[in-house]
Amino acid sequence: MLVSYNWLKEYVDLEGISAEELADRITKSGIEVEGVESLNKGISGVVVGHVEACDQHPNADKLNVCKVDIGEGEPVQIICGAPNVAAGQKVAVAKVGAVLPGDFKIKKAKLRGEASHGMICSLEELGVDSKMVPKEFADGIYVLREDAEVGTDALAALNLDDSILELGLTPNRADCLNMMGVAYEAAAVLDRPLRLPKPSLTEMKESASDYISVKIENLEDNPYYGAKVIRNIQVGPSPEWMQNRLIAAGIRPINNVVDITNYVLLEYGQPLHAFDYDRFGSKEILVRRANAGEEIMTLDDEKRKLEEHHLVITNGSEPVAVAGVMGGADSEVSEETKTVLLEAAYFNSSLVRQASKDLGLRSESSTRFEKGIDRNRVYEAANRAAQLLEELAGGEVLEGIVEAGPRYVDCEFVTVSGERANKVLGTSIKNEEINEIFNRLGFSFQTEEDRYHVEVPTRRPDITLEEDLIEEIGRIHGYDRIPTTLPEGTTTPGGLTEAQAKRRLVRRYLEGAGLYQAITYSLTTKEKANRYHGLATEDEPSFISVSMPMSEERAVLRRTIVPQLLEVVQYNQNRQINDVAIFEIGSTYLTDEQELKNLPNEHQKLAGAFTGLWHAHPWQQEKKPVDFYVVKGVLDGLFAKLGLHERVTYEQAKREGFHPGRTAIIMLDGQQVGVVGQLHPGDQKDWGVKETYLFELELDALLAAEVKPVTYHALPRYPSITRDIALILDQDIHAGNVQAGIKAAGGDLLKQVSIFDLYEGEHMEDGKKSVAYSLTYYNPEKTLTDEDVEKVHHKVLDYVKEKFNAEMRG
Repeated sequence: MLVSYNWLKEYVDLEGISAEELADRITKSGIEVEGVESLNKGISGVVVGHVEACDQHPNADKLNVCKVDIGEGEPVQIICGAPNVAAGQKVAVAKVGAVLPGDFKIKKAKLRGEASHGMICSLEELGVDSKMVPKEFADGIYVLREDAEVGTDALAALNLDDSILELGLTPNRADCLNMMGVAYEAAAVLDRPLRLPKPSLTEMKESASDYISVKIENLEDNPYYGAKVIRNIQVGPSPEWMQNRLIAAGIRPINNVVDITNYVLLEYGQPLHAFDYDRFGSKEILVRRANAGEEIMTLDDEKRKLEEHHLVITNGSEPVAVAGVMGGADSEVSEETKTVLLEAAYFNSSLVRQASKDLGLRSESSTRFEKGIDRNRVYEAANRAAQLLEELAGGEVLEGIVEAGPRYVDCEFVTVSGERANKVLGTSIKNEEINEIFNRLGFSFQTEEDRYHVEVPTRRPDITLEEDLIEEIGRIHGYDRIPTTLPEGTTTPGGLTEAQAKRRLVRRYLEGAGLYQAITYSLTTKEKANRYHGLATEDEPSFISVSMPMSEERAVLRRTIVPQLLEVVQYNQNRQINDVAIFEIGSTYLTDEQELKNLPNEHQKLAGAFTGLWHAHPWQQEKKPVDFYVVKGVLDGLFAKLGLHERVTYEQAKREGFHPGRTAIIMLDGQQVGVVGQLHPGDQKDWGVKETYLFELELDALLAAEVKPVTYHALPRYPSITRDIALILDQDIHAGNVQAGIKAAGGDLLKQVSIFDLYEGEHMEDGKKSVAYSLTYYNPEKTLTDEDVEKVHHKVLDYVKEKFNAEMRG
């Protein structure tokens, strides 16, 4: 909501309160003012001038030589190219030395040989948005009213000395979507009296009911509808003050009739609509639901097809407006309009919202109907508009208002006690101050000891509970005046659970390793949900479908994160980002056929995807593409961070969607907790991606695993001894199994076993391979001798010969 500071001053005394201070006070009371904009965008030196003469430029067809009185004695000569400039006009003149928006300074100039001492300004040149400029002045200068005083500040005449407060309203504060609502709020915050307009009009003896009748098919759709008739209207431009206020609020002036309805919309928050009575088509108004396939040509000259749940205003047979959204073009007010049929109604907000959405029409009127208007202000707003049509358009208001439905509704009562208010707020506000607060808010109330029975006005539908009144007491008293206190008793300091701390550790480790975190949809297609999850076919659970999916691509809950990460890889590679390393921590969902009525089982998983180069150093001409061991190395580091590295093993396996020779399942204490491997070449082709490596882990299992406390050992005091052995093994024997066997056979002295070489060359027998191991022996209590090491080393060699049929390579 855009609020004019100058306009607001008509309702509330703002003397001594600047626009910025007012914004601060309103924000502190609970309604955020998102900004204060001064309409004077650095302008100075612009005054009201009177064009005394306007002649054709002798050397230019499109220029005029104007003699302009600017209140400084002799008229000044100004060259002007506006097509609508003419003698006798009052205009805005930027004198020599004036500054316009954008720090544009006006200097003496010569145009085609003629001197120019200033500039006659258009609204755009004064900083007004071109969309807001009235049509008659869109291609030329703006002509001021005839009684504007020559030499005075033109900014005041154009309301450019105003400031605009932009309110960021929450949905419950629709009462401030109008100037009167903001005035109530400002008066309460500042504790100053309120001055609101009281409509006063002279009605003709002839009755409006002779011209029109009103019928509503369903009062739930349209609880109230009122129609007034104003005849002998003179359609023309609205007065300057009204145009200025509409422009400040972001509404473009059209003509006096339309502008008056928009003005009352801003003032009262009540949407109105003016029909051309002579083009209406009958003497009957019927409010009903639309018929299937019915059409209407709306004011934007678009033919729109209506649905049966749309509420329409008809002339008894044909729709002439979509209720609360937009009127029809056939009964639009034009320059020839002489009699206006003025609509003031209260429509069901949900019907207006649905029609606005269906038809793609969202307006100032529909917004207010959707959020809620003051039910008891509809009749008064109609009279206010009729008064303005009488004053500004020369109209004659016929007697009465033709209406259907009750004109007013009773106010609701809410009770609150001062004791409970103080207890909730943590204050000690006296009852006298609570009385004053309700008076400032304009709430009528009765007291019964410590209890207040408050009559909530219909303009505040957000107040329905005792807590709502407590909020009103607190914000008007001042949130900044509520004392701060520490809680009593013992408190438990906040902190992360063990699982949360480990999850954060996992995230930080992977980010430190160079991976980017991805966040993808939990919804996918059945086809993608059925791939890469690793579940046995006979154990495959049922799909968990969404009853109303946003699209076919987001129809079921995922069972694995892998397809979503492949989508990310595909998206990046399609945009020539070929080096991708990403991970995601997210939920997957599984359920059994018998449990479909219950909530699915939610599992936390960690998944990653790698493709392209892992490292690249162009200067050293060094490149390291991603491979299986890069991904395994990242996982090994993760398991070490979690204290699980000695309990995790890898076993070669085949997995659907993964490369048959470059895939391993990950075991924790003998239980499968994940998979790592290359994407199958066939799937790689289906996805349209380059060579990609993936992993997925059961994060819940990793985080739940108990880990022994970290123990630290003193630095070695005695030297270690290293022995290297090369074993000839059968091709089907896993080097990792041999490594584990060597470690077990070596006992306490053998501290470390690592693989450092693999040979499968031409000098190796078919079906054989040579694997080299480095063994480190160490005793923390003494220096080892060769005899000590040889004894254990021979035991290791005997073990691998017997267990794995290994031979020592010479």
